[in-house]
This record gives sequence, structure tokens and C-alpha cells, in this order.
Amino acid sequence: MPHSPIPLVSSPSLTLQTLSFEDTLATQGHGPLTAKSISTLQVNMGKVCNQTCHHCHVDAGPQRTESMTKATIDQILAALDQAPEISTVDITGGAPEMNPHFEYLVRQCRVRDRNVIDRCNLTVFYVKGKSHLPEFLAEHEVEIIASLPCYLEANVDQQRGKGVFNRSITALQTLNNLGYGKEGTGLRLHLVYNPLGPSLPPSQRDLEQNYKEELMSRYGIQFNRLLTITNMPISRFLDDLRESGQIDSYYTLLVNSFNNATVEDLMCRSLISVGWDGRLFDCDFNQMLELPLQNNSPQWIGDFNTATLEDRRIVVGSHCFGCTAGSGSSCGGAIA
Repeated sequence: MPHSPIPLVSSPSLTLQTLSFEDTLATQGHGPLTAKSISTLQVNMGKVCNQTCHHCHVDAGPQRTESMTKATIDQILAALDQAPEISTVDITGGAPEMNPHFEYLVRQCRVRDRNVIDRCNLTVFYVKGKSHLPEFLAEHEVEIIASLPCYLEANVDQQRGKGVFNRSITALQTLNNLGYGKEGTGLRLHLVYNPLGPSLPPSQRDLEQNYKEELMSRYGIQFNRLLTITNMPISRFLDDLRESGQIDSYYTLLVNSFNNATVEDLMCRSLISVGWDGRLFDCDFNQMLELPLQNNSPQWIGDFNTATLEDRRIVVGSHCFGCTAGSGSSCGGAIA
């Protein structure tokens, strides 16, 4: 997969100070980045999580209190009612299931015949009062995208916390027993791989084959797809880069790995992100960086208007190099 030729960056100061994402797009023959449609509404239900992961760009954890209200969820449902072109509601967090209105949102979206995605950390099933979630998700045919950054225990526990791997494996086996990940059931189960440190993911196709072979042979686990996602230089992962003195080298890697073939299908071009408080953003990463939609766009879910959002100009920054590096990275995995 060839990368588009751009001037290589040898100086970290050049990467961070003088080479903008918009300039790079321009050198590759692109105008300003604009949306093409809105097929996905991504809903961040809050920053409360039962885990504290090193790579988390949300800075989520048990100590956070930000949580979406039912009133905001009702505004989301009203937006769906006026926007039939939105086919998918992608629910994330934190651990979205920690929000007390998670099940209400799922039920209401399914009543409206929307595909629902739950971005699940798997260990939330072991939180008090959440043990029924696997059956609930299966009953409503919710697509699960589950975090499992490696098929080796030591690597997972290093990134996500001691004991997470074994609980995740048990959770995956429970989902398999309900039909998830198995052909013909319609219950889709995908796994997510994040690199352990400041590097790009390997080939998604090759790594998926390794995952499938290892998880089946070791634990009898089946799943549909593996999604490889680049660690974004935001929040907790950015702090780790600073502490280890690797921030400049990581940005240089992202810039030098720019792939022109990823631009057409960047997730922000077909998605709107809704923050836990109802604010609108071009993507979940912009949400975490407090980068709102351009000024002439609606800023809140209560003001949602497809006509003014579906061809909006997208707000970009240096972090966008993370989505265009190598094979590209999106909430749906590799792009190119």
C-alpha cells in the first residue's frame, strides 16, 4: 500500500510548529476537509469508567462524574427522528454502560430501527448491577466493539490494568455462548487492537488472522473482525509521551507516515459526535480537545439540523495526522 510522497520531517520542531494538517492536505491536492454525509451519530455517554487505561484519550476512570442525562438522550432521539439518513448510533464513553440511561438509549434506537454499536471494555460486565448486560445486548442485537489490545495476558494487563485480560477472556466466552461472533447469528463481535506504545499498528488483515488463530486455539473464542486503531496524542497517552520524552518523535512518525489514500474515507466525513453534555463535534477526538464545530454549524444536539451539518467544513488539528498515518485509523479500524 503506497503512501503519498510528502516532504519528510527530520526536525521535531518542524513537525509541531510549522507543518499543519491543512497544509499537508493542500500539498496532496485536497481542499479544506469537508463532510460528505451523516450516516453515524456517535454518542459519548460520559467519562465514568470502571478502568483506567494508559492509552485512553478520554481520560476516563472511576473517579470521573461526567454523565449524559436522560433529557440529552431524548434530544438525541429527536434528532434521529428528523434524520432517517443516520443509520448507526455508535455508543461510547468512558464505559457507556456505566451511564444509568444506557439501556434506555439502546432500546429507543432499536425501536427506531437503527444499528447500535456498543464500544465495550468487557470488564464492565463484572460491575455490580451489570451482569445482565451480555443478555441485554444480545436480545437487542447490539453490535459489540470490544477492547482487547493483545491476545497475551501480560500486554493487556500492562495497558489496561492487572486482571483485565482474564476477565476479558471470560466475558468473550460468555458472548460467544450467546451467539456473538458466530456465523449466521447476526450478533456481531469485533475486537480492537491499540499499539502498546508510540508506534503504528501493523497490518490489520495479518493481525486479525493471528488473533483468530491464537484466541481460538488458546480459549476457543470466535469473533468477526479485528479493528486496528492508532493511539492518538491526546489526554492520558499524550501525558505518557511527554513523560517518556517521545512526543516529538511520535508526531514525526505520524507526519512522515501520512497516507493520501486515507483522506477520502476519514470517519469525520460521515459522522457527528455528541458529547456527554449534548455539544456537537466533528469526531470523538475533537470532543476531547474541546474543538467545537465551525461557528456557522449547530453547536448542540437540541439544535441538530442535517442540512447545515452534512456538508460542513471539518475542524482539524495536528492530532489528525493520527487518522491518516499508515493504513489510517478510524472508529471502524484501518481505512486504506
